[in-house]
Amino acid sequence: MRLLYGIVGEGMGHATRSKTTLEWLLGNGHQVKVVVSNRAYGFLDKAFTPHFPRCEAAGDKPAIDIVEIQGLVMKYVDNEFAEAASVLHNVLRVPGILAENVGAYYDDIVRWRPQAVVSDFDSFAYLFAKVHRLPIVSIDNQQVLQRCEIPEPAKDEARASFNATKAFVKAKLPGCDQYIITSFFYPEIREKFRANTTLVPPILRVPIITAKPTPVAEAKHFLVYQTSKSDTSLVPTLNEVAGETFVVYGLGRDERVGNCILKPFSEQGFVDDLAASKGVVANGGLSLLNEAVSLHKPVFSVPVRGQYEQILNAWYLRVLGYGAYEETITAPALKSFVEKLPGYAKSVATFSHDANTKLFQTLGPILESFEEIAFAKELRR
Repeated sequence: MRLLYGIVGEGMGHATRSKTTLEWLLGNGHQVKVVVSNRAYGFLDKAFTPHFPRCEAAGDKPAIDIVEIQGLVMKYVDNEFAEAASVLHNVLRVPGILAENVGAYYDDIVRWRPQAVVSDFDSFAYLFAKVHRLPIVSIDNQQVLQRCEIPEPAKDEARASFNATKAFVKAKLPGCDQYIITSFFYPEIREKFRANTTLVPPILRVPIITAKPTPVAEAKHFLVYQTSKSDTSLVPTLNEVAGETFVVYGLGRDERVGNCILKPFSEQGFVDDLAASKGVVANGGLSLLNEAVSLHKPVFSVPVRGQYEQILNAWYLRVLGYGAYEETITAPALKSFVEKLPGYAKSVATFSHDANTKLFQTLGPILESFEEIAFAKELRR
């Protein structure tokens, strides 16, 4: 089946999660054109392009093209979403974004005639599906805000942000044929959405599934992941926590500063350090939280201010006993987290993942139904 797969390019969580789904699609004989922007493009291009034929040259064999489009970029200052700066930056880029994406639309996709669409919170592929009346399945975590029952105490953490984010999510991908939501927590699906919405456990990449985690009590370091290089207080704060070692990713540096070992990005190196860690210090992005919880690692979460999705993730961490939720990283809060680590470790050890079984059991029949629709269209032609 010819599939158009759209992946939002901001951050790397969507790309690493989608890589797992793309591997499954190729393993089941599909041909896929992926539209993606920013850093995620380079990551996926390196992962797939050297190993599979291009779609136009593959005949009936599994094939994949990674098509770069222009996407929006979010700006952060001191672990806070800079709304004004982000809007200004993206407004200035709009003419170039439109020009380049129109080229990709016609040159790379229209002539290929996709039969169905998958969107990981991506608007380009979604709009293509709507314009060309193609069936579409959404696979992401954001839809939990719109399609599930969110507890009132969670809304109270940042009610204005919740309302704004829910409205945005509601408007982003309305009217998909099916929705698959991935998460380490499982709120009840709202009644009116139950017919076409499925909650699945975390989507885990193969290195996480096959990792052999060190028991928390035997581990020697904490893993730290920081998505914003503008946070200059992080390393000095970690240095105040005596007796602990922190392996830090995300700052783009390779050096040792006090008790912090700063490392450049390496997919396997990151997985190894995560599996061998006592716990994780991070923002509230779901992909890393999913992986940490699945490997039974307690999490100290400081969600980006102004991003309700991350606030909700951190709130559930705290409620489930899997870790701590703090508004800022401070030495006293980190020391408290370390002291409570045995209790967090006991709670998070109760979590179990299914190695993506439910995801693929859900996605397979959906694509089969989409293929029947595509076959019927071909007959009508």
